[in-house]
Amino acid sequence: MAQSSYDESLARLLVHEGGYSNHPSDPGGPTNWGITIEDARRYWKPDASAADVRGMPVEVAKRIYRQRYWDAMRCDALPAGVDYAVFDYGVNSGIGRAAKVLQRLVGTSVDGKIGPLTIAAAVKVNPTKLVGEICDERLAFLQGLSTWSVFGNGWGARVREVRAAALAMAEKAVVPADPRESGGREGRDPVTTAPSVNTGSPLEPAPGNDRGQGRPVVIAWRTALVALIAGAAHFLGAHPLLVAAAVVVGVALAFFVPSNLQAGD
Repeated sequence: MAQSSYDESLARLLVHEGGYSNHPSDPGGPTNWGITIEDARRYWKPDASAADVRGMPVEVAKRIYRQRYWDAMRCDALPAGVDYAVFDYGVNSGIGRAAKVLQRLVGTSVDGKIGPLTIAAAVKVNPTKLVGEICDERLAFLQGLSTWSVFGNGWGARVREVRAAALAMAEKAVVPADPRESGGREGRDPVTTAPSVNTGSPLEPAPGNDRGQGRPVVIAWRTALVALIAGAAHFLGAHPLLVAAAVVVGVALAFFVPSNLQAGD
């Protein structure tokens, strides 16, 4: 889910951590790329010195961050933005604390280890809301440290920048629904459809479909014409053969009646 966030998250973290430092007020001691001498000895060189930390290749730091922080906190399974906020918090203040804060906020058991239950709960929470809550808690924690007066400006700026970047990641991960899939009209490909035909009731001809509508009237006219001619011939006392001939002529003339004659025309 959040694999694509790792490279950006790491790049941002390295900017904040900077290069080598050994500030007397920093309990981490000699630190390079954000990796303290304790982590250097734990994950790189068991007997690492301050000089070793100063010369630590950035690739070593990246490997430690990936395995001991990002993977350890299951950041790949967290929502985009939330992964970065948790990752940066864990590097700055310890993965145990970052994990416990996340667990408290999503309502799972707090044991400092992000597992399936924590992940399942995290993906159900609005990511922008969760990012804001993580950063709020982080800032409050930092402000309560005795070294806030020394490092507070830098820490505060870092939390603000992490918040903004994490929110942007979360918002970018929300893909708008395709109007064509949601039933909207905008963006829909033009579709050519046949004009609808109102079939009407089974007992009524469909409007606009006049095929056969005038047929009963035509038949009536033809029948009346034949009967009229035959009746006239018989009335005049014509020979039966002449009456028959008149009927034939009447039938022939009847077919000249327009086939499209309609009632009321």
